[in-house]
Amino acid sequence: MALLTQEMKEMIAAQQCFVGTVDANGIPNVAPKRSTRVLSDDELVFTEGTGGTTYANVKRGSKVTIAVVNREILDGFRFFGAPTLHEGGELYEQAAAMSAKMGLPKPKAVVVIKISEIHSLKPGPMAGKKIG
Repeated sequence: MALLTQEMKEMIAAQQCFVGTVDANGIPNVAPKRSTRVLSDDELVFTEGTGGTTYANVKRGSKVTIAVVNREILDGFRFFGAPTLHEGGELYEQAAAMSAKMGLPKPKAVVVIKISEIHSLKPGPMAGKKIG
């Protein structure tokens, strides 16, 4: 199990995150998910609002990669994990309420990622290396 540090949590809260998945043919998809947030010390979550390619790939069983960088300080992280799709329940209802408050349509689902590995995206000798 890989755990998020306070630095990682702050970066996720402040910076744009990008979610990577693959389709049944192995074709990669990368999408910005501004709803990405920390759920626990070893889980990230995002709201799937459009029901597009990311949603289809997760429904099909794709693992997920989430990348976040801070260009100002040249640092970042890549999180790998298995997703769990929530199309109802308490977590979904919380996300739906948050979307409604922001004037957005009801989400298709909430995706929870159990983090299995964390890699550095900091330039230099640690770039791409597993750190958690």
